[in-house]
Amino acid sequence: MKQTNLLGPLLVLAVFAIVGCSSKPANVDKPNIIYIMMDEWGYYESSGMGHPILETPNIDKLASEGIRFTQFLAGGNVCAPTRSTIITGQHTGHTTVRSNSGGLGLAADDVTIGNVLKEAGYATGGFGKWGLGDVGSTGVPEKHGFDIFFGYYHQVHAHTYYPRYLIHNSKKVPLEGNTGDYLSGETFSHQLIHEKGVEFIRSNKDEPFFAYMAWTPPHGYWAMPEDELAWQKYKGEQWDATNQKGKYDAQMYAAMVEMVDRQIGEIVALLEELGIADNTIVFVSGDNGGQPYFKNENHPHGFFAPNLDPQTGKRFRGGKGNFYEGGLRIPFIAYWPEKIEPGSVSDHLGYFPDIMPTLADLAGTEAPASTDGISIVPTLLGEKSDKPQEQHNYLYWEDPRSSAVRMGDWKAIKPNKQSDYELYDLSTDVEEQHNLAAEQPEILEKMLSYANVAHTPPKEGKVLDPSVGFKGHNID
Repeated sequence: MKQTNLLGPLLVLAVFAIVGCSSKPANVDKPNIIYIMMDEWGYYESSGMGHPILETPNIDKLASEGIRFTQFLAGGNVCAPTRSTIITGQHTGHTTVRSNSGGLGLAADDVTIGNVLKEAGYATGGFGKWGLGDVGSTGVPEKHGFDIFFGYYHQVHAHTYYPRYLIHNSKKVPLEGNTGDYLSGETFSHQLIHEKGVEFIRSNKDEPFFAYMAWTPPHGYWAMPEDELAWQKYKGEQWDATNQKGKYDAQMYAAMVEMVDRQIGEIVALLEELGIADNTIVFVSGDNGGQPYFKNENHPHGFFAPNLDPQTGKRFRGGKGNFYEGGLRIPFIAYWPEKIEPGSVSDHLGYFPDIMPTLADLAGTEAPASTDGISIVPTLLGEKSDKPQEQHNYLYWEDPRSSAVRMGDWKAIKPNKQSDYELYDLSTDVEEQHNLAAEQPEILEKMLSYANVAHTPPKEGKVLDPSVGFKGHNID
């Protein structure tokens, strides 16, 4: 593969204190970067993947005019760790946040993608769900390179769309008419978060910007305004969807997916309106594997079957919360007019620690030496790249009870502390049904050697002032 003339100048020499050396000629524009992440959005939950119910024309358009990755994996199996891997470029054996701990977050000395891009001359904004440190901790985004962050800091705070307040750079912003009720109020938080993101793009159209949009939808609890167009479309549907918290949760879930799809379309239209579409790369992804919500005898993989291929009937095993493919395989799309070949599909094996070096590469700088990722820019640019795509020797995941290693098509997983490692050949067994650990001891031994070196003792962020952090939805 060759490196394009566009990105070649991005990698010439300049010194940035925290990230190493790189530079580019002043006459070459740094691309704007938008990263949109939907919480719990599953691999097959788009019409472009053949979903029989969900309609996502704007996401499908980005995929058809950009590149879709078939083997891009989350950095963790639940919300906070997977965000930590994106933000720090470190896998869960190294990154600071390795569990859904709530208010604890990044350490003061963690270098983030916000730090890297801000040092490279970018305006940096985050909108939505942070999950890497509450107010009064070392993990707040404004201490980690973000000029602005608007949304939820504490991840449990993000479990309602009608909170009493949102956070803007550690300051509470009261939301009119919201009482702390999970399901009702006057101010729908996600719409406000979306508007603030749009405002950030407009305000920074004349300089390179990074917009990190870590949106909560379609994560439950499910609620939205009565006049939301997508909700009006689905509210009257009578579906065989059980195991719901509320009577119409499945209908609300579908509406949320389509609402976010519409908002993605609004962002792309805005880029065109501002005349910056050709110099903006847009990423759209899930955050971890999908949840088999609303399952019953008729829908054993969940009503929307996020991990079930509607064309072949094959499914990814498991889902959010474990390291089987159902917990890690995510939708991942990149769109960049004139740079990415339209309709590209890549089976390149990557995961969230790759986001840090990829965005650094795009910005003409380098990721910190601590990153576990590799840049996927050569894959994004295809034949326009004059650099070959590097490959991982291995990929690694852990949480407090389990771990997994990926080496090419081989996957080793320890489902819990009491179990032995299982071994699967994903080239022939994507459903992870045939444990080959006893048949391939040499391969397993090599993968376990990677696991043994990948884990390091965790460091912790600090809570500096517990009095100002999130206390609960009904408490100021």
